[in-house]
Amino acid sequence: MGLYWTRKILAGVRLKPAKRMKGIPPSSTLKVLGLAKELERQGKDIIHMEVGEPDFDTPAHIKRAAEEALARGMTKYTPSAGLPELREAITEHLTTKGVTTTTKNVIVTPGAKHAIFCAMVAALDPGDEVIIPSPCWTYEPIVLVVGAKPVFVEATQADEFKVRAEKVQEALTKKTKMILINYPNNPTGAVMQQGDLRPIVDLAIDHDLWVLSDEIYDCLVYEGKHVSVLSLPNMAERTIYVNGFSKAYAMTGWRLGYAVAPVELITEMNKVQQASTSCVAGFVQAAGVAALRGPQDCVREMRDEYRKRRDAIVNGLNSIEGFECTKPAGAFYAFPSIKKLGVSSLNLCEFLLREASVAAVQGSGFGPYGEGHVRFSYATSMENIEKAIDRTKEAVKKL
Repeated sequence: MGLYWTRKILAGVRLKPAKRMKGIPPSSTLKVLGLAKELERQGKDIIHMEVGEPDFDTPAHIKRAAEEALARGMTKYTPSAGLPELREAITEHLTTKGVTTTTKNVIVTPGAKHAIFCAMVAALDPGDEVIIPSPCWTYEPIVLVVGAKPVFVEATQADEFKVRAEKVQEALTKKTKMILINYPNNPTGAVMQQGDLRPIVDLAIDHDLWVLSDEIYDCLVYEGKHVSVLSLPNMAERTIYVNGFSKAYAMTGWRLGYAVAPVELITEMNKVQQASTSCVAGFVQAAGVAALRGPQDCVREMRDEYRKRRDAIVNGLNSIEGFECTKPAGAFYAFPSIKKLGVSSLNLCEFLLREASVAAVQGSGFGPYGEGHVRFSYATSMENIEKAIDRTKEAVKKL
C-alpha cells in the first residue's frame, strides 16, 4: 500500500455529506412508521394510522394487465417521457375532468412525487421563492434540494383549512416564482371549489407565476365536486398539474404518476428524468393504461367506503376530550386540533404510540402551521378505526 493511502487511513475519513443536506428535513410520516414497525417487531399490536396508503388491493384487471405485459416480454427500457399509449390514455382521462391537453404536454414518472421533483428542478432557480399553504405535505425538502426557498402561508381551521388569496398576496415578493397548492389536501382533507381557487390563480396570472397543483386525491371528494386548476381559463400556460395512480387505484407500490405542463417545461422535466430514473417500467405503464381505460367501479367503491370511515373517525375523535375535528371534504385524513390538551403534537404522538399502540403523525411535521394538530389516516379498516378511537380515548385520560 502506498504512503499516500496509508496516511489517509491513519488520518481517518474526512469526507462528509454536502452542507446543504443539514437543512433538509426527513419525512415525519416515515419516521413514525419506522418506530411503529420496530415496536411491532417487539410484539406490540400497532394500529397504523400514520401512512397514507390504501388498505385495498390493486384491482384485479389492473394486475392482470401487468402480468400479460410481462408475459409479452415488456421488460425493456421505455421512452423516458412515457409510453405513447399511456400518455394518450391520460389525455383521454383528463377530458372527464374538464381538461383538454395533448400527449406532448404529458410526462409519465415513477410516482407523483418524482413528477413534483422534476417540475421543481425544471422550473426553479436557486433563490426563487415558492408559496406553500400550511398545513401541507412534505414539499419543503424538494424545494430546498433545488436551492429555492419555501414561503409558508397559514390555512386555518376556521377557514376549513382553505388558503385565502389575501394571505397569498401578502407573501408575494419579487423573488416569488411559484404557488404550490394541494387540494384535496394532505393532511387536512380540505377541498377548494372554483370560487376559492379563482382569486389565487388570478394572482398567479397577474404576477406571472407558475402554479404547481398536486391533485393526487382528486378522486376522493365527498362533498361538492373536484375542480382542477388546469380546467380554469388562462391556466394551461402556467400550470404544472400532478397526479398519479397510488390513491385512486390502490397502486402505491407500483410507483406510477404523471404531470401535465406546457411543452417547453415538459421538455426540461424530461431531461431531469433522463438524468435520474430514465423511465417507468413498461409493464407498470401497461397497468396504468388498464386502470384509466378499464372499469371505474373500483374507484367509486373505494370512495364510498372511505366516506363511511371518514364519518366514523370524525365522530370518534370528537368524542375524545380535548380533541376537535372538522369533517374533511376529501382525501383520507382526519386532522383534529389537540390544543386543548396542552401538549405538543410530537409528545402526544409518542405517547399514543407507547401507551395505546396507535401510530399517528404529529402536526408539526406538516409545515409551521401544523402544530396543535395530529393526522390520522383512515385508509384502514373500520375495525381498526374503532379500536384506535377506543385506545386513544383511554390513553388520553391518563394525560
